[in-house]
Amino acid sequence: MGLTKQYLRYAASAVFGVIGSQKANIAYVTLRGGERGRHVAVAACEHVFIWDVRKGEKVLILRGQKHEVTFLCPSPDGVHIAVGYEDGAVRVFSLQNGESNVSFNGHKSAVSAMSYDVLGARLVTGSRDTDVIVWDIVNESGLYRLRGHKDVVTQALFLRDRNLLVSSSKDSFVKWWDLDTQHCFKTMVGHRSEVWGMVLLNQESRLLTGSADSELRAWDLRYLQEEKAEGEPEVKKGKTLLGDDDDDDDDDTQEGGDEGLEERILRCQKAGSLLRESRDRVVSLAADAKGRVIGCHGNDSVLELFTVLEEEEVQQRMTKKQKKAKKKAAKTQGDAREEAKRTLADEILRLTNVKASAKIRWADVLLCASGELKVALLLQNNTIETYALKMSDRAPAPNKTARLTLGGHRTDVRTLAFSSDNLAVLSASGDTVKVWNRSTLQVIRTMACDYALCSLFVPGDRQVILGTKSGKLQIFELASGSLLETVDAHDGSLWSLCLAPDQRGIVTGSADKTVKFWEFELMKDQASAQKRLTVKHTRTLQLEEDVLCVKFSPDHRLLAVSLLDSTVKVFYTDTLKFFLSLYGHKLPVLCLDISHDSALIATGSADRNVKIWGLDFGDCHRSMFAHDDSVMFLQFVPKTHLFFTAGKDKKIKQWDADKFEHIQTLEGHHREVWCFTISPSGDHLVSSSHDKSLRLWERTREPIILEEEREMKREAEFEESLASGDVPVVPGETQGEAAPASKKTIETVKAAERIMEALELYKEENRKMEEYKYACMAAVNELPLPKPNPILAALGNVSPSRYVLDVIKKVRSSELEVSLLVLPFQYAPPLLRLFNDYIQQGLEVELVCRCLFFLLKIHFGQISSNQMLLSVIDELRTNTVSKVQEIRDVMGFNSAALQFLQREIENKEEVMFFADATAQLAQKKKRRRKRERVILTIA
Repeated sequence: MGLTKQYLRYAASAVFGVIGSQKANIAYVTLRGGERGRHVAVAACEHVFIWDVRKGEKVLILRGQKHEVTFLCPSPDGVHIAVGYEDGAVRVFSLQNGESNVSFNGHKSAVSAMSYDVLGARLVTGSRDTDVIVWDIVNESGLYRLRGHKDVVTQALFLRDRNLLVSSSKDSFVKWWDLDTQHCFKTMVGHRSEVWGMVLLNQESRLLTGSADSELRAWDLRYLQEEKAEGEPEVKKGKTLLGDDDDDDDDDTQEGGDEGLEERILRCQKAGSLLRESRDRVVSLAADAKGRVIGCHGNDSVLELFTVLEEEEVQQRMTKKQKKAKKKAAKTQGDAREEAKRTLADEILRLTNVKASAKIRWADVLLCASGELKVALLLQNNTIETYALKMSDRAPAPNKTARLTLGGHRTDVRTLAFSSDNLAVLSASGDTVKVWNRSTLQVIRTMACDYALCSLFVPGDRQVILGTKSGKLQIFELASGSLLETVDAHDGSLWSLCLAPDQRGIVTGSADKTVKFWEFELMKDQASAQKRLTVKHTRTLQLEEDVLCVKFSPDHRLLAVSLLDSTVKVFYTDTLKFFLSLYGHKLPVLCLDISHDSALIATGSADRNVKIWGLDFGDCHRSMFAHDDSVMFLQFVPKTHLFFTAGKDKKIKQWDADKFEHIQTLEGHHREVWCFTISPSGDHLVSSSHDKSLRLWERTREPIILEEEREMKREAEFEESLASGDVPVVPGETQGEAAPASKKTIETVKAAERIMEALELYKEENRKMEEYKYACMAAVNELPLPKPNPILAALGNVSPSRYVLDVIKKVRSSELEVSLLVLPFQYAPPLLRLFNDYIQQGLEVELVCRCLFFLLKIHFGQISSNQMLLSVIDELRTNTVSKVQEIRDVMGFNSAALQFLQREIENKEEVMFFADATAQLAQKKKRRRKRERVILTIA
């Protein structure tokens, strides 16, 4: 075997430069019982960052895999946070240690809404695939999928005391679901366009929805069972509680089921509208946990805050209003008996407006026990701002408490550069230039600049030079962070900048069709009487087209210039005489680089191709289709013939310019990659993207074998095709609005394969034992036992039946049903016999019953018609009932014992447990509110 060339793998090391991604919302979280309102969670591409807004520091990173985060939802107890991803997956992270032990796969596309129930035991998710799925957090499984919406689900909320769910969508409908029957019993059609958000207020007696216009619509909810229990008078349909409504068309509702079912559960009527100051659509609508404060914003930089008054405050306002009405009637000799009508404006008041420094993308509000309102804003320019205001003030004024900007740029980074010692990284965007410490990823310097397009470190790493969109050269000193000089270098955009190999000067290329040569000089600063760096213009090369990129050859002999006419011209550096023209690209060459030995030049174009040329004669060695979109950047790894390319297809690829082979692809960015830079040692690479993130990649010691890489790619494609196949249909399950929650994935397919392999091993071991028994009966002397299977021996000589149970236990709870669903029927009979044995022995009765009932449901026809299984099913029936009853008896006995101990402690210490005391207080308040509502309605 011949000697093969060895390549080393580059691996992702860190993501930095992003403060908060725009795709996912911002949410207040509580870390380890800390102060409320101090920490916020935001998405950062595929990760979740927890920021301490007081210190401006990142305190926790919840690491994702490869898909972008699209929604965040903290649990009611503040211990966990649910994270939804672009591929439809949901993972639940612990805020104590940052680990994820629960994951769900049910949606086919990005998660767009999430909400916990009041206990944090269930989670509802809505998605771009128009489905709503309810998950059981405790059992780590999907309960059911609710179908009915025709567009992206924008919000889904549980009701506290009732087993109901309400969901809104871009299809302009709000749907009510009865979770007992998994049925949509009411569809509200009172919106003219998309419903972008909604909140429940006033102890869930009111629903507030935000749409594409300037109105926030309010709906009164009347729960019919409560009305009948309290003996309240019936409210006529079509009349609102807060006065007549002008918009008759907004009162329309239609029932997803029969009218009788809707009438038995709730009645929904339009109560009025709140007018927003903003005229465009609602982008996000947020409320605090108790529904006292509502925050709403559009596509602008203003957050409108409303406060919801409590019943006592509303009554005080109505009393004052009644007195004013009587005075007015007395003055005008009107009817003094005429009562002032209660309107929506009496219950929901405009609090104030919060003006942010840029357009708002997401908002969250938190009302503290002290009466202070905290507001967190995620802005569209990669910034987090927090505000605080006192609710007790007559005119509350928002006070900005924090602004997180240091850790990232406001706009996309368009140029990067490494210092000569590999330790500092320069990044420049449309308004700032930052210098980062590569090892700690902390910002060393931040300096204001013009729109930067190219950059480099001056030899010595004490100054940096930027080329700007306005054609200027800006020289900054790093020690002081000051701008030393701005040179008017060109009349058009300065697209490219290159350091001369002798390190005495630079060359610049611009859209004004010129290439200019500059030399470094030290001139005396008149203000400080010290010498400072400047550049002196020496020569100009005039060309016929706009210059897009310039590059010196390392031997300083040639200068390569790419032009807008899709060609690359090569000139002699000393005389500026024309040497070669490299033509062949169909679209302009956006990037090029020359190898360290000045033998090869690689060009990347907007036509998605990379061409490798020889610099001796200008011959094209190879043309390679590199990316699925424009090639934006190209650079050789120092002292090698390997080079990297970056494209608008979100990928960075490594190539071998000698063998013309693709070595590896660096995937991680979620938007177009604009540029990257390779350290002088070749050990690090930093890239920037339209997703606002900077990514650090490190060269590892792991070798890459190209054949293995290709084989792994083929396997991944095969697995993806396996997982994309249709799931077998469960009779009677998928026809209506409700369907199974989980979906077929590669994990479920692998789990089913492991179960099948375990059953095959069980059958084989049983066959061996049968043969051994027959052989012993025929033999005179005792025969040695057959050798156990190596797998069973490795696990401590467990029995084959116990091994099957262990394999089933290792399947994730959320994937168990789908794994059993893809299992062929031929494996069901031995499983049923094994389940009977497990239940008789009392092994994992709950898990076995769950699997048993699911298998009976999906294979009912075949099992019931199989005579061989009748005795097994009969045994299962008696054994299951008796064993489950035993477990229930044990649990009931333990529960009664704990309640007895509780009463003993209470009698001894004459105090109540806090949980019971708070529950009884809440019940008293609830009963009092019901009585007040009855009195008000009758009056």
